[in-house]
Amino acid sequence: MLERITPLILTYNESPNIHRAIDRLTWAKKIIVIDSYSDDDTVEILQNYPQVEVFYRKFDSFANQCNYGLSKIDTFWVLSLDADYILSQELINEIKYLPEEAEINSYIIPFKYCIFGKPLRGTLLPPRKVLYQPKKAIYQDDGHAHRVIVEGTSKQLLACIYHDDRKPLSRWLWAQDRYMVIEAKKLLETPKGELSLGDRIRKQKILAPWIVLIYCLIFKGGIFDGWHGWYYALQRVLAEILLAIRLIEAEKFPN
Repeated sequence: MLERITPLILTYNESPNIHRAIDRLTWAKKIIVIDSYSDDDTVEILQNYPQVEVFYRKFDSFANQCNYGLSKIDTFWVLSLDADYILSQELINEIKYLPEEAEINSYIIPFKYCIFGKPLRGTLLPPRKVLYQPKKAIYQDDGHAHRVIVEGTSKQLLACIYHDDRKPLSRWLWAQDRYMVIEAKKLLETPKGELSLGDRIRKQKILAPWIVLIYCLIFKGGIFDGWHGWYYALQRVLAEILLAIRLIEAEKFPN
């Protein structure tokens, strides 16, 4: 199965992460990277891997970037990854022995979130559809995030991908602020009846940060992960506070 898969990775200033992601993809004959004109050492690091092909595209949205990447895939399967996604060895082995069943068009893979390399007991990151047939797939924007729509049937795998971002806090804050501008726009423009319960709570601004703190520490067991669990919980609380501030700003000072 592995020889029929091309990994696809989006990058922008991912020098703290990209080498760890690529090191778990050495089984791939070709790796496609779509770079948004990084100005750090990302591209220089990628040049050390002969199977990597880098294409450049100015970023406008995650969905457009991913769809452009899919146009560069010529294998039957694509493994769509972020630069901070690290495949577990168990997952590589599981994929290797997957039967090539025509009726399965995509595979859903669970994630384990890491703080400075330590996997947490539980996080807010749900399983995602990342291994699929590119000819049956298209990406759509969903607030600040994106999701892939794949025709046909899916199956969930057992082994995981580690989400292990080592970029500095300043970069995280920069990205979260950008994301929350988009997320606020989505919450304000989507009819209330079409919002999920979680999004309706987030739109109220005050409750969401407290709920996220309790959920991460208690329901997801973060309190048992020591300072790593607190670090993650406080990150998520800060993200919700940024969203609340952006919602207030958008409501009081609309363009």
